Amino acid sequence: MSDTEKDARKYLIPGLERGLIILMELSRSHREMGFAEIVKRVDIPKATAYRAIQTLEYMGFIRRHPSTGLYSLGVNVLRLGFEYVASLDVVQVGQPVIESLRDTTGCSSHIAIRDGRDVIYVARVSAANATVRRVSVGTRLPVHRTSLGRMLLTELSRAEFEALYPEESLPDNEPGAPADREALWALVQEDRRRGYVIAESYFQFGISSIVYPLFNHDGEIEGVVSIMVPVHEIPAEDRDRLRLHVAEAADTISNLLGYQGHAGGRSQMR
Repeated sequence: MSDTEKDARKYLIPGLERGLIILMELSRSHREMGFAEIVKRVDIPKATAYRAIQTLEYMGFIRRHPSTGLYSLGVNVLRLGFEYVASLDVVQVGQPVIESLRDTTGCSSHIAIRDGRDVIYVARVSAANATVRRVSVGTRLPVHRTSLGRMLLTELSRAEFEALYPEESLPDNEPGAPADREALWALVQEDRRRGYVIAESYFQFGISSIVYPLFNHDGEIEGVVSIMVPVHEIPAEDRDRLRLHVAEAADTISNLLGYQGHAGGRSQMR
């Protein structure tokens, strides 16, 4: 450990640090876990982990299932998450825009941001006849397995990309997802040159999506806006119409965030 790291760590509160490590592990797992598994995953002494878990449970940040004894995230974590989401400018300015986008296209619409290697859905509106409700506000999905995530990665330099994915193989590979880091990088560069993503059954069979980036006043990608089209392949006669509606929504939200250019075309991006 470097002297700088030692100086930074001497001000840390060990109990708080360990409690947050447990919360992050429960968040990453997307499932309930028993005490023994939590201890194994976070590599914290049993007695310390027990006290941290009891404190988190008392404060409502985790809950223990009364029948199974397994632990999961509690309502106070969700409350913090929703308050954070509600504080985002992109949500405040984007919500009415995606409602209009839904009404115009007849498709469910979303706004998402990137948090590390996760995509987080921060706003959504469902089409009246939507049959697929896979995501809700706060849902996290792996960046490399979603078309929204690919678009969010277009902002990264090669060095930033490799820092995010230091391993050559990608985690949790499934059919349709890139096989490795280089395959993902190649897709992201194509997406960057194009300026948008049309992904047909990329993440879920029978569902296509159209995704455009959202830019803030500094010209940085703040998030993405998308529509979910309930077809395996978007008909040629609908493709341009739907794409232009999403591009217009992206321009509107980006301009409300202070961006002076046109979000709906990579050739016009910085």
